[in-house]
Amino acid sequence: MDDDPELEALRKRRMAEMMAQRGGGGGGATAEKQRAAEEQQREQEERRQAMLAQIMSPEARARLARIALVKPDKARGVEDLVIRMAQMGQITEKVTEDRLISLLEQINEQQQTRTKVTIQRRSVFDDDD
Repeated sequence: MDDDPELEALRKRRMAEMMAQRGGGGGGATAEKQRAAEEQQREQEERRQAMLAQIMSPEARARLARIALVKPDKARGVEDLVIRMAQMGQITEKVTEDRLISLLEQINEQQQTRTKVTIQRRSVFDDDD
């Protein structure tokens, strides 16, 4: 599944923070930058949750929260998908629990990989004769 540009920016920012922590012993400036980055990340998450509250019904959000307990990556991907669909105008009304279930089923079908096992039998020469 394609990553959200906002998510990618968060990953890059976090990676830069980790590199700065390892490399520099600057102390105060680094701690202030880290606090500012954490605050910014917290604000982005609040905006994201507010947007999801507008897009999704309470039942759908509750189901997604339960999914997040078991598979946080999958829940985050579904959230990204719902937000993208709303931004592109594909969602005109609140996402209900039934619609969320159908989205989950579509995602499962796309991600399902078929495993093929091939057994090759080799003839073994017996040297006991």
